[in-house]
Amino acid sequence: MKAIKNIGLANVQAVYSGPEGRLWQLLMGEQIHIGGLTSSMDLAERAGIAEGWSGVDLCCALGAGMRFLVRFRKVARMTGVDATRAMLDLGQKRCTEEGLADRMKFVEANVCATGLPATKFDFVWGEDAWCYVEDKAKLIAEAARLIKPGGLIAFTDWMEGPAGLTDEEAKRYLGFMKFPGVLRMEEYGSLLKANSCTVRAAQDTGRFAKHVPLYLDMIEKQLTYDALKIIGFDMALAQMLIGEMRFMQSLAEKGKIIQGLMVAQKGA
Repeated sequence: MKAIKNIGLANVQAVYSGPEGRLWQLLMGEQIHIGGLTSSMDLAERAGIAEGWSGVDLCCALGAGMRFLVRFRKVARMTGVDATRAMLDLGQKRCTEEGLADRMKFVEANVCATGLPATKFDFVWGEDAWCYVEDKAKLIAEAARLIKPGGLIAFTDWMEGPAGLTDEEAKRYLGFMKFPGVLRMEEYGSLLKANSCTVRAAQDTGRFAKHVPLYLDMIEKQLTYDALKIIGFDMALAQMLIGEMRFMQSLAEKGKIIQGLMVAQKGA
């Protein structure tokens, strides 16, 4: 695992309660993950998420993943857990606006200790957000605790790629993104196995290097004014952000960072 000191939950809450979070929403939409709806559909298909199931979205942000699952997979009920109050409030508002509030529940809690009942859910869901969680071992243990025997853990995440990050690359990348640490796919696999889960799917989606140029194009060619407005028209900050995104693009192109997809099943 590549990790950085002095980055934790408070930093993540600050990001998603402020302008940086709004900037990510501008560039990536409500589904704040690489690939948007296509990525969600792919993950749901790989996992076999079925009609009538109930699930928990850990690090649910705006609840867009939950709304996707209810609309497109006919999931009966979703519970979203997140530690950022601003995200939960906006997510609840959007669920209400879309007429889905009766099938959604939002819980403000640390995803490593949700307080939800054990073995009550058919699946746990996550999309490009577990990279923000400091203790990945506790996160996976909590995910496994929540699902029924035979239940699924299905997630995508920003992971260290097979080419590996140098210490300096990791420090710059993690510091910019406010990630306390990122795992390799095999490290996630080891944590899942340690919690009596069998890995059913594990792969690089191949989307990372293709999508960062899209986000850069939107900043530089279409949404420049919108992005500048969010950051107080600070041109120096804008150039810094663009530079760091280009750095991320170079890491993705070299296979040093990936969007990994994993599906695991809990033993009976």
